Amino acid sequence: MANSQGDPRVLFVMNLVLSAGFATLVVWGLSVVDALAFEWQSVVALTGILMVVTYLVVR
Repeated sequence: MANSQGDPRVLFVMNLVLSAGFATLVVWGLSVVDALAFEWQSVVALTGILMVVTYLVVR
């Protein structure tokens, strides 16, 4: 159990949910300070970037 890498599907979904939540928070925060308009396309793009960066850091 200590050497288990975990189920990749669970890790993918967990990465997706956490990255989407963080991306939403960041885009919303930037929209509050008028640095970026809140758009779902921005959230999706930032979510994708965060997921790739997280994958590369973990691997």
